[in-house]
Amino acid sequence: LALFLGLCRLGAILVGVNTRYRSSEVEYILRKSGARMLVMQTGFRQIDFAAILSAIDADTVPGLESIVVVAAEAETHGQVLRGRSSVSWEQLLSAGGSVANAAQPDDPCVLFITSGTTRGPKLIVHRQGSIVKHARDVALACRFAEPEAKLLAALPFCGVFGFCSAMAALAAGVSIHLLEPFIAEEAARVVRDERITHCFGSDEMFSRMLGAAGNADAPYPSARVFGFAAFHSGALEVARSAWMRGVPMLGLYGSSEVQALFALQDPALPQDERIVGGGRPVGGALAAVRVRDLETGELAPPGRSGELEMTGPGLFSGYFNDPRATADAMTADGFFRTGDLGRLRSDGSFVYEARIGDALRLGGYLVGPGEIEDVIKEMPGIADAQVVGVEIEGAARPAAFVIATAGRNVEPHAVTEHCTARLARFKIPARVWQLDAFPTVASPNGTKIQRAQLRQHALDLLRRESAHG
Repeated sequence: LALFLGLCRLGAILVGVNTRYRSSEVEYILRKSGARMLVMQTGFRQIDFAAILSAIDADTVPGLESIVVVAAEAETHGQVLRGRSSVSWEQLLSAGGSVANAAQPDDPCVLFITSGTTRGPKLIVHRQGSIVKHARDVALACRFAEPEAKLLAALPFCGVFGFCSAMAALAAGVSIHLLEPFIAEEAARVVRDERITHCFGSDEMFSRMLGAAGNADAPYPSARVFGFAAFHSGALEVARSAWMRGVPMLGLYGSSEVQALFALQDPALPQDERIVGGGRPVGGALAAVRVRDLETGELAPPGRSGELEMTGPGLFSGYFNDPRATADAMTADGFFRTGDLGRLRSDGSFVYEARIGDALRLGGYLVGPGEIEDVIKEMPGIADAQVVGVEIEGAARPAAFVIATAGRNVEPHAVTEHCTARLARFKIPARVWQLDAFPTVASPNGTKIQRAQLRQHALDLLRRESAHG
């Protein structure tokens, strides 16, 4: 957070990188963003960032000039990437001086990383003015200004969910209790002991926190707003159970393009209406949500499902160096096409129903299957790969189908080992199955692979696996 605020003062841009990313992902982000400086914290969660960087071909990231090492041991100083200087955080601070505040509301200040249907993640640009305005709107809508408000920040700041909740707390001037990494028992203790009022996260996170609280009827009496995103099929049951125990879990909506906490459900609504995704936009009169009928292309009235389109003061500026993708994502009158299915309520709020596309929700992040497929197809002996999302032991996981080259046989463990060295853990396929061919269907635009059939086949295979113990 301190680094981000300092960069804003300089008029520079921050690119937050997920600490679970590995060499191929980090290399892509450095190359795509053209980052000039990389800041890394050694020892964080026992991750060997130096080894990850050393696996990157320095010639592929020509824009990177220097590396800053935070809390580094002496032996990590020097070169962790060929041809790039490396200095400690203390050296960087001592070399600095007083500078004038160069911040302007229209200056880009942060790039968020997201995935869609294209190969490789997209970088989403937000301006200083949109970040500040949205933070103030969230603070007001979520009642951060009420006495003794405190935020438990249990989500990484590289994503909009963790970032936006922290910005709202800063805007309101309330204390932030950082938790890294998330451990349910520790989170439960902090909420109780510090009398935390606000917390945001996934349904799985809150489920684990409720479990860590034991059988207490009112485990978190200080809680005021616990906003959650539903990533699993049992999310609503978790929320209902929470309300029975006095924990106010509220549905919400957000994305990297419109920022997290774009909308929040009204706690005064009936229980089953306040725990679904969506809500009323925090931007008030400056924000708007509408629904477009998927068949007719016309705007849909309240109650009819279609694609959610939205605009507001927190809207992104565009995809970094990708004007075509930006234009495709926007309507002529400035609304963002979310790719999400939803419906309007008669009171002006909305309900999120499902993702229209095939993107996977893994580890709390939206991941394009193409990212994983491309890494798998780098392996010798694999002609093609398709990745679908399945639920295994209550968590969303990727499953891969592969086609081997002629005369070859694919060993599942070899695929997972290959991916482990190149991808974040939550992107590594939990299952790998070999097929002779993928199911396809002819369309006006050519032959398309039927992901729905592959997903169903994966579910059938998992059921057989479970039946045989």
